[in-house]
Amino acid sequence: MAADPSSSSTGQQTADIRAAPPEDSRQMAMSGPLNVRGDRRPPPMQRAFSRQVSLGSGVTVLGMDRAGRSGGARGQRTLPRSGRSLGVLNHSGGLVQAAGDGAARRVGDFSMFRTKSTLSKQNSMLPTRIRESDLELPTHVEDPQSASSRPAEDPLNKSVPAGRYFAALRGPELDEVRDTEDILLPKDEVWPFLLRFPIGCFGVCLGLGSQAILWGALAASPAMRFLHVTPMINVALWLLAVAVLVATSVTYALKCIFYFEAIRREYFHPVRVNFFFAPWIAAMFVTIGLPRSYAPERPHPAVWCAFVLPLFALELKIYGQWLSGGKRRLCKVANPSSHLSVVGNFVGAILAARVGWTEAGKLLWAIGVAHYIVVFVTLYQRLPTNEALPKELHPVYSMFIATPSAASLAWAAIYGSFDAVARTFFFMAIFLYLSLVVRINFFRGFRFSLAWWSYTFPMTTASLATVKYAEAVPCFASRALALSLSLMSSTMVSMLLVSTLLHALVWRSLFPNDLAIAITKDRQNGAVKPNDRGKRASKRVHDIKRWAKQAPLSLVSSITKSHSADKEEEERTE
Repeated sequence: MAADPSSSSTGQQTADIRAAPPEDSRQMAMSGPLNVRGDRRPPPMQRAFSRQVSLGSGVTVLGMDRAGRSGGARGQRTLPRSGRSLGVLNHSGGLVQAAGDGAARRVGDFSMFRTKSTLSKQNSMLPTRIRESDLELPTHVEDPQSASSRPAEDPLNKSVPAGRYFAALRGPELDEVRDTEDILLPKDEVWPFLLRFPIGCFGVCLGLGSQAILWGALAASPAMRFLHVTPMINVALWLLAVAVLVATSVTYALKCIFYFEAIRREYFHPVRVNFFFAPWIAAMFVTIGLPRSYAPERPHPAVWCAFVLPLFALELKIYGQWLSGGKRRLCKVANPSSHLSVVGNFVGAILAARVGWTEAGKLLWAIGVAHYIVVFVTLYQRLPTNEALPKELHPVYSMFIATPSAASLAWAAIYGSFDAVARTFFFMAIFLYLSLVVRINFFRGFRFSLAWWSYTFPMTTASLATVKYAEAVPCFASRALALSLSLMSSTMVSMLLVSTLLHALVWRSLFPNDLAIAITKDRQNGAVKPNDRGKRASKRVHDIKRWAKQAPLSLVSSITKSHSADKEEEERTE
């Protein structure tokens, strides 16, 4: 491997790898290939091919020195690296030329996440793809038609493995890029709004919709009649929840239309895949929380079918991945937000009881309980294969409260009474609630995120279950517990609403760049994990010690076996 002198002028760290062809192939290339008829074609224009490897980014590109009619030679293209991302390619497949000091500002290319003409645009941006117009190979080397017909391997269209998200991202929500990782888009440039609009925005709809249900229950509950809550609060919150749900759904639908590749990245994200249940749960919240003065006595079953069937189809996909035991098995991707994929069953059971389909509600309740037990045990054990559950506490832990609270409410809605089974799940939720409240100091010091809205509806669901318990067991303690939990959940929602408005209108930081969707499929730059060299050295020392402790007879036998294995390998290669 010889260094290319042309790379020194540009200041880039490149290497020129020139493969020397055999002598007979050179003569065949000089004389030209033979066609079918037997006559010789005129020799094509000679080109010297070289592969340029960027030592900074690991990207390879084929450079061609063309001795044309002008007699000049075309210089190799350099592989600049800005230090921020790998997106150095322009639309035409070329590479952006570096400035004299090598610090030219790169403009991000966001077309790689677009839906329209995705394959053609992305294939043209791949530096390792050799197009027929740029490279004229002789027919004895490769058939151009077969080369063009062979499908190109596009790393952007492939699904990013779940382990790659754990390796490249950090944080309880896996939304922060590690310092040793690089991304496909620039960090210092403002991305398009649709790319910065995550699926977690539906958490706002969950929080507002559950609050509308809570205040409707407080206004209608006999046990909470001493509060004299006006039903207009329920109406105002319901209208606000509907408006936010419609706006969020329309915006995310536009993202699906224009940036579908970003949607695929979010779907393969181990944490955000659970938020794809949020739109349907929020729609069911709005249906259940409809003000009593405007709500029909029994909603039409078509409403239940419209919201539950998509959720059920998504459950078949997600639960199937958990059951099959692949790279996205539950012990690998389980995190507190996985409860969101289970809560939808209980909310659907409540809506089924409202429309009069109690058997469908029992079916969903059974599915939810079965998977809740599995998720709860997996998260409680903290398996070594579970990489998403952090050691420190985070608001994401409030998701532990949502599932047992929703299970108790669904059982009471199906069977018409807050009996022993409903109270059992209610007491589980209260215990988990108290275990988090006593550690409230550990929840401070985290960066605000729109996904926090998804963690408010578990508190609201626990408050709703407490109101139902106060109706079944009317006493001072039950009423005081229902009042305190309702005030806590409403206070939390109010604080988040104020914070959201401040970040949106004052600080303009509500939608930062969504770095989680722009990670590379494979680890770049040949970076090694911290302490990786130390682990390898310790492993070698351990192997040497184990080898030294062997008996002489076993040592001779192991050497004989290795020697015979080497001989067999040489015979196979010959």
